[in-house]
Amino acid sequence: MKTTSIISVTTAGLALAERIQAGEPDAEIVYRPQPFGETVRTLFQAGQRLVFICATGIVVRTLAPVIQDKHIDPPVLVLDDQGRFVIALLSGHEGGANAWAVALATRLKAQPVLTTAKPYVHPVYTLGMGCERHCPVEVLAQLAAECLSIAGLQPRQIAGLASIDIKADETGLIELGVQQGWPYTTWPAARLREVEDQLSQRSEIVFREVGVYGVAEAAALVAASRLTGEPAELLLPKHKNRRATCAIARSFHAG
Repeated sequence: MKTTSIISVTTAGLALAERIQAGEPDAEIVYRPQPFGETVRTLFQAGQRLVFICATGIVVRTLAPVIQDKHIDPPVLVLDDQGRFVIALLSGHEGGANAWAVALATRLKAQPVLTTAKPYVHPVYTLGMGCERHCPVEVLAQLAAECLSIAGLQPRQIAGLASIDIKADETGLIELGVQQGWPYTTWPAARLREVEDQLSQRSEIVFREVGVYGVAEAAALVAASRLTGEPAELLLPKHKNRRATCAIARSFHAG
């Protein structure tokens, strides 16, 4: 069953919807739905994640009668039909729309628009990594540095390095943690699967090998949430080189 619906109302929007669908295996395209309001409200109430390619005002007026609570409403994104901006419209933090918007914008080379006001003031950043067995620390360090640069962070801002438990003895990751002063933690596949709905992409190959759809993103999310006791979100979706993957998550201490 598809869990995401991409709603487009123009020819240009349809082309963009097809680009989005290529990276969203659980998405269906709903082109020019009729009747528009009834169709999208039904999808929303069924818990479908929604991507609208149309004017924000149309979406607001259409969904207003069925919006309930940020803790239970599905995430909603809105894009212009040129794919320049990705707006996290509903359920930004609690529903994962913020992280989803960042991930989609990264893939489309667009600008994410996050307007959620944070009730938190102390950000915690964690780095999640996956790699081939015996990956050299130099390869890992280079990828980590590239990701930190993209995210605009310094190594000293990272609170921890995380991976899956089968990498608990991975020499390169352990050494990277020591070099940077990052505590290194690993998590079982069952724990990482608890955040799989927040992953920007899913790899069937990785799942067959280790039991999770993505190591770097999931490990970063779990580690950040564990440090704060609050939900986490992806700050930087998975980046990779030939031998490793890396992602950055963020959570906030309350108060």
